[in-house]
Amino acid sequence: MLDDLDRKLLQALETDGRAPFSKIAAVLGVSDQTIARRFRRLTAEGGLRVVVLRNAERLGQDHWMLRLRCAPDGAQTIAQALARRPDTFWVGLASGGTEVLCMTKPRTPGDHDLLLGKLPRTPHIVDIRAHQLLHTFFGGPRGWLAKLAPLSAEQLAALTPKLPAPPAGPARIAPEDEPLVAALEADGRAGYPELQRATGLSESTVKRRLAALLESRAIYVDIEYSAEDLGYRCGATLWITTAPAALASVGQALAEHDEIAYVAATAGPSNLVATVVTQDTAGLYAYLSGAIGSLEGVRHVETTPYLRRVKQLTYQPTR
Repeated sequence: MLDDLDRKLLQALETDGRAPFSKIAAVLGVSDQTIARRFRRLTAEGGLRVVVLRNAERLGQDHWMLRLRCAPDGAQTIAQALARRPDTFWVGLASGGTEVLCMTKPRTPGDHDLLLGKLPRTPHIVDIRAHQLLHTFFGGPRGWLAKLAPLSAEQLAALTPKLPAPPAGPARIAPEDEPLVAALEADGRAGYPELQRATGLSESTVKRRLAALLESRAIYVDIEYSAEDLGYRCGATLWITTAPAALASVGQALAEHDEIAYVAATAGPSNLVATVVTQDTAGLYAYLSGAIGSLEGVRHVETTPYLRRVKQLTYQPTR
């Protein structure tokens, strides 16, 4: 279990993953060495990773969630095969090991053949459903740790990057910026010397291009970590069907719930998909029977409990 300082450090990194340890230490009132030591421990033992992600909505790119029903003896192999692919960034086993859930990275319109065409060729896959994500109500650049509020309002304000309003219209990642983005996708805290080596650009150019990408919201810095270490051991995906007129209001209401780590409108049999995180199954039941049940406009909810996360943002093979 993580202590209060660990939680504050995680939220500080979720707020600004590239903030210097000296700045985080000053805001949290501890030494630089303490923050560096906690960061190393969380990285080594708690699965902490800081990475940069592409912002699908700002880039005008497609974003999909796949739902694969599998024979139980093949689900883990399929999940690990999907996790090794570079075009996925979240893969989980669910429904007691009979389903694999997979979220793809942002895709250009010409990539549709890669979405299903390169799935493992196996009779263990019984059924595939592809849900296009249409609009994110919560998630992406908005992190779930803020709902736990380990940082005070003053600390959060001191750590929040001061970015100008993004320009109108879709953002763009130029071809010459791809090596820079690729290096940051591997390590969101990569220093400027490392980024110089990866791109062949000068330090001033790297700083300028990175600032422009962040200001346009083409990319954002995110972290992965273990919710279990925070005491939240129960997770599930909710497939929610609403009345069409209630889609936006229900999505916005869900975004405010502490239990919701992600919620988006989708195309498919359901029109909302949400990730719910609770401390235990009793908490999941209380949420489903209370907060969800009382929302006007909700017609149907299907709950898919997670068995195990195989990939979050990066992939470390499991035994």
